[in-house]
Amino acid sequence: MERRTRRAFVVTLGAAVAGGVATPAFAGTAATGRPAPPLARAHAHNDYEHPRPLTDALSHGFGSVEADIWLVDGALLVAHDATDLDPTRTLESLYLDPLARRVKANGGRVYRGDDLSLQLLIDLKTPGEATYRALAKRLRRYGPMFSAAYGGVGGRVRRGPVTAVISGDRGARAPMEAEKVRHAFYDGRLEDLGTGVPASFIPLISADWNKTFTWQGAGTMPPAEREKLRQIVGAAHHARQRVRFWATPDAAGPERDALWRELLAADVDHLNTDDLAGLEDFLRGTR
Repeated sequence: MERRTRRAFVVTLGAAVAGGVATPAFAGTAATGRPAPPLARAHAHNDYEHPRPLTDALSHGFGSVEADIWLVDGALLVAHDATDLDPTRTLESLYLDPLARRVKANGGRVYRGDDLSLQLLIDLKTPGEATYRALAKRLRRYGPMFSAAYGGVGGRVRRGPVTAVISGDRGARAPMEAEKVRHAFYDGRLEDLGTGVPASFIPLISADWNKTFTWQGAGTMPPAEREKLRQIVGAAHHARQRVRFWATPDAAGPERDALWRELLAADVDHLNTDDLAGLEDFLRGTR
């Protein structure tokens, strides 16, 4: 997806440094001393660019994280651009193995005491068919950690601690549709709304905010755009699908907060950000 700004990186790095001094908000609440519940709506865009991939997002209670992968000589490398590829930064080392250890330590859950299934959004940067086939082999190795679908596109779903959703190159769709047992699900687009493809195959509808709306958070959202947003969410929810927009304004300030408030009012399922601490504060109502 869209590359984060240097400013966003500084904000996140600052939050990480602060976290070394003060316990992250997710670690507990002053009132109860118990962990705060995870934030199912919080999506860590380009999560791998944070100082501690996966760990930073989970420390803020995020319910969804995003990893871009490239198939290179049989390895699945995590990076946004080809110039950033590093053979040590694999999907297994940054995400799959740490998640497996965490799920085991937490008695079968990503967040101890909460049954949220963490969404792992995997964006395919290399041709989808070959990349997905290589990915599917990896996911099978982690067995029950991942949600799975049985019986093809309309089959039954077994929910696991982690749910992999495949985005990026559209070439992954055909091999996914052909699988009888599948450990991942497909990230649909607006054109998939109302087509009758079940949520057991397309549980998520994602779209570029700027290709659908003009409003960037300043002033009042145009009534026609607000109605369009509600129609999109309503159609998706009618089909039991969730909604996410990427490329929403992400610079801290009143415009971003106003846009996030509109997304929540419309019942959008995932809010996209590079600013982990900022979105956590917003969703927990601390500002």
